[in-house]
Amino acid sequence: MASTLSVASPVQRSLRAPVLLVWASAAVLAVLFSTLSLLRHARLRTSGYDLGIFEQGVRSYAEGRLPTSLLKGVDYSLLGDHFSPVLALLAPVYAVVPRSETLLVAQAVLLAVGVVPLALWTARTLGGPAAIVVSSSYGLAGGLWHAVAFDFHEIAFAVPLLAFAMAALGRRRWRTAMLWAAPLVLVKEDLGLTVAGIGVLIAVAGRAPRARRLGIGTALFGLASTALETLVVIPAMNPAGVNQYTRQVDLGTVFTQAGTLFSNHLKLTTVVLLLLPTAFVALRSPLVLIAVPTLAWRFLSDNPQYWGTAFHYDAVLVPVVTAAFVDGLLRLRRGAGWTAAHQRGVLSVSVVATAVLLTVSPLMQLTTRGLWQPNAHERAARALLARIPDDVTVAASNSLAPQLTGRADVSLLGVLPLDRSRPRFVVADTSIVRQYPVDAEGLVALIASAQAHGYRTVDAADGVVLLERQN
Repeated sequence: MASTLSVASPVQRSLRAPVLLVWASAAVLAVLFSTLSLLRHARLRTSGYDLGIFEQGVRSYAEGRLPTSLLKGVDYSLLGDHFSPVLALLAPVYAVVPRSETLLVAQAVLLAVGVVPLALWTARTLGGPAAIVVSSSYGLAGGLWHAVAFDFHEIAFAVPLLAFAMAALGRRRWRTAMLWAAPLVLVKEDLGLTVAGIGVLIAVAGRAPRARRLGIGTALFGLASTALETLVVIPAMNPAGVNQYTRQVDLGTVFTQAGTLFSNHLKLTTVVLLLLPTAFVALRSPLVLIAVPTLAWRFLSDNPQYWGTAFHYDAVLVPVVTAAFVDGLLRLRRGAGWTAAHQRGVLSVSVVATAVLLTVSPLMQLTTRGLWQPNAHERAARALLARIPDDVTVAASNSLAPQLTGRADVSLLGVLPLDRSRPRFVVADTSIVRQYPVDAEGLVALIASAQAHGYRTVDAADGVVLLERQN
């Protein structure tokens, strides 16, 4: 009897091998990202701003409501802060596992998946060694690790979308690129500008009239989305009727001070650190221009936190510069006189640059003993947090808030006056000198005021104080 089993051909096996390896590398990245973020959360190194805020928003979706955050204010609509309805996708998972750790793991997986399209594209065009280098450049990028080390943010959804879109652009699959890019407008309001940039690139690079029409339509869609979300939706949903972030960007400087955008050393350093792992080959590709909208609004802002690399703002740029790296290598290879030795040289520079930058990456926190072992302060804090019942109102300091947002209604101590919010419990960690919105001295003053206005001290240990309302 003839066998009905099919046997994979050598070609099929050769194509399957990189797919399996790439997905395996994504799994490793997801584990590493999750490990760092979960350990930081366990060591009380996360915060109400922003992990607690996002958890309250996702919790709202899971309960069938529009997203609100008590940490931002009473009935504060998060759609009036940033337009990120994509967070609703986390609601089903959060309903099953209603913990802040759910958001951290989801972010880790989303960031890790971004390596897949970029590595597969590289493997099939430049070979396995190049794919390993590109995967390492992506997976070890400071932009991703700083995002992992700073709570959770909605831009985690943008990273894989951009990775798939950029890989499609590099392969000149315009419609596929558009389909991956379009949902970015549901991630955050400024990403419509990135969608517009992708549309312009399609319109310019596409030779067929259909491609040009697709590109123009995509660009108009992106611009219209950002305009609608920024100027209409967010002010309409904001309790104060304004978009607080547009006030931080001075559009007048676009033409009058364009030359100063990169004169600031912090801004210039950000650009250099983004391009260094690509051995600056990314500059050979027009794909790198997709980074311009994000860099523009950040550098035009009067908020210095947007200029540097310390937070999560570079994460959306990692798939862009990585794709530009791959495309730049392909363009160099098509040039006269380019040899395999040249490619090996560029890849070697990338490996060295990535390794050097790794020494200052948040990834190195995984090598510290303090991240893996609970200390006396953490044990004292957790003992007091355990004395707070579920489903009560709590005013918590920033570092303690995300430990409670999954099981209580948490406001941020120092934002709402206690005589107005009257939470049942107040818990504060006064051992952290600098914190938001008030420092340790301010927290001590708030605790003293609470004790003078109807709150008694339940217990205190190692700088952590728990109060309960008496009336």
